[in-house]
Amino acid sequence: MHVAPASSLLAGYYVISLRPVGAHVALRRAAARLGARTFALSPWRIAQRDGDAVRASLQAALEAEIVIFSSPPAVAAAAALQPLLRRAGQDWLAVGAGTAAALAARGVAEVRAPTRMDSEGLLALLPLTDLAARSVGLVTAPGGRGMIAAALTAAGALLRRADVYARVPVRPSARRLAVLQTLPDPWLLPVSSGEALTTLLADLPDPVRTRLQRAQALAASERLAVLARTLGFDDVRVAADARPASLLAAASPATQARAHVS
Repeated sequence: MHVAPASSLLAGYYVISLRPVGAHVALRRAAARLGARTFALSPWRIAQRDGDAVRASLQAALEAEIVIFSSPPAVAAAAALQPLLRRAGQDWLAVGAGTAAALAARGVAEVRAPTRMDSEGLLALLPLTDLAARSVGLVTAPGGRGMIAAALTAAGALLRRADVYARVPVRPSARRLAVLQTLPDPWLLPVSSGEALTTLLADLPDPVRTRLQRAQALAASERLAVLARTLGFDDVRVAADARPASLLAAASPATQARAHVS
């Protein structure tokens, strides 16, 4: 869908999207509103998980005193396995506004979400000093939100983890990488998942990786900014949260000024 630019603030820029296959629309629209183009470079695709063990773990997680959903795909995958019903006395939490909206769309309106939409923000909503022996359900994917699971376990919570979807790695084709190399500078690289960034970099040939590391990384949190710097990105900015518009708003003032002049 064509989106008419609301401004030319980022005209001439390419936004490299690390969202999963088929999940680039929101970032593409946000970039288009600022006059930027988007190049999709997915490191994985989302796959539904099923089976008796998955359904049993989900049922147990949804019966916990506190229920946490890690992402919109977690909500969609869980809802595909069974109806989502919040019981009286339960405390349901979502990592961000998008996850809370996904739950609301499926009839679960009483959900808490942090203003800072990341693992650290969600943990700040929980009484970590009062979780000993309390059941906490975490609806997520293998490898996802490791910080949340570790913090809950360290606090003594009885963690009930339900991995309802999987991130299946997708190696960029040689043809796709060749097209990427033809894109002119400057590039912006929104980073809302450390796992996505590390997975992609591990699959890139050295020349492509070196070129990508020259992009301005727009990190959704200070933790992700530290990771990006560790992975070789010199120009890293920290966004207010992980929403597409917020990530793009983190582009440096100098960068935005140059884009506006162009």
